[in-house]
Amino acid sequence: MLRLETVSVQYGPVRAVRDLDLAAGAGALIALLGPNGAGKTSTIAAISGLVPATGRIMLAGEDISRLPVEDRIKRGIAVAPEGRRIFANLTVAENLRMGAALRRDATGVRQDTDRYLSLFPVLGERINQHAGTLSGGEQQMLAIARAMMSRPKVLLLDEPSLGLAPLIVARIFDFIGQLKAEGLTVILVEQNAAQAMRFADQVCVLASGRVSYRGSPADLAGADVMKLYLGDAGM
Repeated sequence: MLRLETVSVQYGPVRAVRDLDLAAGAGALIALLGPNGAGKTSTIAAISGLVPATGRIMLAGEDISRLPVEDRIKRGIAVAPEGRRIFANLTVAENLRMGAALRRDATGVRQDTDRYLSLFPVLGERINQHAGTLSGGEQQMLAIARAMMSRPKVLLLDEPSLGLAPLIVARIFDFIGQLKAEGLTVILVEQNAAQAMRFADQVCVLASGRVSYRGSPADLAGADVMKLYLGDAGM
């Protein structure tokens, strides 16, 4: 479904991502782990088109590397960014409509709205409330539901557990697992490695923009995680 071939991202003299290869089949969840500054968010931004990148990004066999953000959304890329970035001055309902802004199937949009409000009942209770007044967990639910309103093939999740209570984190990840079970491909950036590995098919640990480890969650559980995160500095 998604393939990255020697993808690199550079900000001036700083090379944030270095020749990254990544492949995710339909219904797969790939967890991107690593320390701050490892290149995880830059990878998400490159896939979504928010930053320029070299190399190739393939979606369902099509090269989308040079497409603008809106065309990547139309083809099936959606992102729930770090920090949620909901529209604070818009209502919950308006945020969900923003997620479906490029769709023209009004009936389908209503059906999807009803579905995500049923999956996150608290959003239904606050449907006409300004999103900025929601709790952090409620805003994260809204960010994911808003991303799903575009009916993506690939969902990019950047730190969905950041700043949330453990009970809310578990609920968010249960929902992510449900989306995966329904066949959605998910690329997950997450500091909470234990939660990320609950549903991951493959784990990639990034360090200084490169893959320092790639394998199954079971294999990572037996690896020297500190060394993978910090390299020689962690020894």
